[in-house]
Amino acid sequence: MIAQVKENQPSLHHRVQQICQANTPLNSDTSRSENRRSRDETRLVEVFDPAGALAGTEWAEHVGAVLRVQRTTHRRITATGMWKTTHETAHFVTEYILPAAIGARAIRDHWGIENRLHYVRDCGFREDDSRIRSKPTVFARLRSFAANILRANNVQNFSDGRYRIAIAGLAGLRSLILL
Repeated sequence: MIAQVKENQPSLHHRVQQICQANTPLNSDTSRSENRRSRDETRLVEVFDPAGALAGTEWAEHVGAVLRVQRTTHRRITATGMWKTTHETAHFVTEYILPAAIGARAIRDHWGIENRLHYVRDCGFREDDSRIRSKPTVFARLRSFAANILRANNVQNFSDGRYRIAIAGLAGLRSLILL
């Protein structure tokens, strides 16, 4: 298991930052993805051994390694054609020490799920704008079911696919009314 440590856990977040600053990494991995959706990203993943830095805390028996992910992203701004550079650092904890490449892959795979499912439901089906308050999980499953049907039919743009299905449905309804 890999869990991200955020600022909503201030004491753990501070200790993890101290571990990364005070120690040299056991292992590191650098990866680069170029020109994907008008952005280039370089990721450096480093693995640190907490070596007793969390002793006496509730986290001591659960944290076997700390991962620091440093991302440098260059995004192309379409209006100006210029590139904007951002730097981000994220910290993760794991139960065991593992190679940086495996940690990097696990973190990227998590975002694959986020982008493939949640982003599609939020943007393609506008789930965040839904006003359904009674049993919303039923409709969430229906949206996932609809997304799977669209994927099975090789639809790339879900909003466009929904629109085309609605237009086809209206045309079918019109022919039934005229009979």
